[in-house]
Formats: sequence, structure tokens, C-alpha cells
Amino acid sequence: MITGAAGALGRAAVATFRAEGAHLLLVDRELALLYDAFPDLVGDDHHVLSAGDVTDIASMQSAAMSAVDAFGRVDALVHIAGGFEMGESVHQLSRESWQRMMDLNAWSFAACTHAVVPHMLAAGRGAIVAVSARSAAQGVAQMGAYVASKSALQRLVETLSAEVREKGIAVNSVAPSIIDTAANRAAMPGADSARWVSPHTLAESLRFLCSEAASAIHGQHLVVSGLS
Repeated sequence: MITGAAGALGRAAVATFRAEGAHLLLVDRELALLYDAFPDLVGDDHHVLSAGDVTDIASMQSAAMSAVDAFGRVDALVHIAGGFEMGESVHQLSRESWQRMMDLNAWSFAACTHAVVPHMLAAGRGAIVAVSARSAAQGVAQMGAYVASKSALQRLVETLSAEVREKGIAVNSVAPSIIDTAANRAAMPGADSARWVSPHTLAESLRFLCSEAASAIHGQHLVVSGLS
């Protein structure tokens, strides 16, 4: 199950997991985004495309069940969906900005794990990987709500890991610096994008943390920073 599948990192993750023969449940907020990103997967019995709100438990449970119905189980959750905002200074921070970041980056993890963890517990195994951020480690000016929400995500990853690691489920995150996407290049035209992290490289890190080779890694945040 890959959330935010139609985005730049989502598309790279889909390509990486498809290359190893995985059956995929691709989730994004609108089916049209998924159809545009993956026209060759529309109607493909090996994959499921599902519109869903990652902040809504019922929506994520419905998406997860579509994978269970199609494939019998959910082996892994790769939670990419989230949000980023440069915002106000802390002393000017609006409740709306705070809630938006917390919902997209922290609560969404809880909503998605509501949907998949029961299936993984029943199977006695599973892997969950969230996309955090290197900036979660410390405060950054004008990024208070974003940094706080990614830090909250990391604490949720650690907590869930402590709760389910004895039951065969590995829970971790990747913490990238700036990802080399078209949107980031447009937003920072003067920056040296060669120093950023490519979506493909980050997708390989996600794949590793879902693999048997990473089954002994629990509650960690893999920093993937390129040269930045």
C-alpha cells in the first residue's frame, strides 16, 4: 500500500516495487491523479488504484480492504502522502496552519495504520515505512508547524514500533533532506539540485526498509540527505 502514489516520490516508489514484482495498492486523493500517473495500470488485475483521504480512518480502511479483497493481505505500508508549508513565525502561527500540517503529516500516519495494522497482526508480519524529514530533528525558522508535525510523526513511528515489533511488524521512517522534484526546482531555481536526493534513491531506501533484510530494524529514522 503506497499513499501519495501519484506524486514524484510516489511514482518512483511504484516503479521500484513493480520492478520486484509486488502487487500494489496505490492511494491518492483523486482517481484522476492515479489514472494520469499510471495509465498502464488502469484495469490491471495485479494492482489496485484507490482514491482516499489519508486523514480519514474509514477512507483508509476501505482502501486497505480493497487490497485484502484483491490479494488476500497487506504486507507493507509505504506512507508517502503528507504536506509542506513555509509559514508564519511561531508567534504569528495560525491554528489553521498548525492543524493542517498536523493532520497531513502526523494524524495521517495514525489513520493509515488503523487500516493496515490489524491485517498485519493477523498475519504475524508486516512492514511500515513513513516519509519523515531530516528537518524534524530541530526547529527551522518559518517552518514551525511543518517541523513539529514531522517530529510528531517520528514519535508516532517510534511508539508504534515499540507496540508491534514483538509481533513481527517492523516500523521505521526515512528522513530525507530536499528531494529533487520539479516542484522543488521551480521553488528554488538558484539551488544546486545535484546535491539533493533523487526520488529513485529515496524509493530504494523505502524498498529496503520493507524487505526481509531490514526485518531487524525497528523504530529508526534513516536520514537520506544526498550532499545537502
